Amino acid sequence: MKRGLILEGGAKRGIYTAGVLDVLLENGLMADGVIGVSAGAIHGCSYVAKQYERSIRYNMNYGNDYRFMSLRSWWKTGNVVDVDFCYHELPEKLDPFDNEAFKHSDAKFYVVCSNVETGEPEYIYCKDLIKDIDYLRASASLPFFSKIVEIGGKKLLDGGITDSIPLKAFENMGFEQNIVIETRPEGYRKRPAHNGLLAQMVYHKYPAFVKALKRRHIMYNQELDYIKSAEAEKRILVLRPSRKIKIGKMEQNLEIVKQMYNLGRQDALAKLEEIKAFWR
Repeated sequence: MKRGLILEGGAKRGIYTAGVLDVLLENGLMADGVIGVSAGAIHGCSYVAKQYERSIRYNMNYGNDYRFMSLRSWWKTGNVVDVDFCYHELPEKLDPFDNEAFKHSDAKFYVVCSNVETGEPEYIYCKDLIKDIDYLRASASLPFFSKIVEIGGKKLLDGGITDSIPLKAFENMGFEQNIVIETRPEGYRKRPAHNGLLAQMVYHKYPAFVKALKRRHIMYNQELDYIKSAEAEKRILVLRPSRKIKIGKMEQNLEIVKQMYNLGRQDALAKLEEIKAFWR
């Protein structure tokens, strides 16, 4: 049976996932496949490359650089995340990503992007993260705060808009022993965003994407229901924050970021034996 990891996004909240993944790496627990959405994909690639603590390290070292993630970057470049800094300078020079280890990993790596023209999710298999870096960028490109990423003849944005927690998609790919890492505490339900008029104004050329934005809360809550059902049937194992930490989408307080990462570690350690038994 193929072991899968499904990684939710969540901007800075996603550093919780990095804490869980580092505990898995410490204990030699590797999936056969990883599928990540937005921040989940950002942290998931370091896990596939077996780069222990890379995510928290570069967050601590560069998290307060306005190019990392800020409204200032958005005003200057049209992207809340500076593309050259985060997807080239940082992984290529400042904190190098081990692309050779990634390419030779036994774990297959997928990112979820939203196709702006169809309003449907795209599941992209990435074999080489230097060549495929724009798919990773597209998965984490927040609507309204990022330019549309055009790659492979498609127009793409944040995968979380069309498939926030892609458990069903991974099951359909043949992954059966799945661990889902959520970034919201148990009991969370997404409310309507009330940004329909803005979506209509910004993305009026893409009615299917506007529809996806308007119904995102419905899609997300349906996925939570499916996950709870699968969890009750013991078909999957779920790790989610055991307590709420108030952390902003563009959180600048690095102490709060570190707290969220540490919570991921704590929760993974608390379930370590359960994880080992599940991935027997």
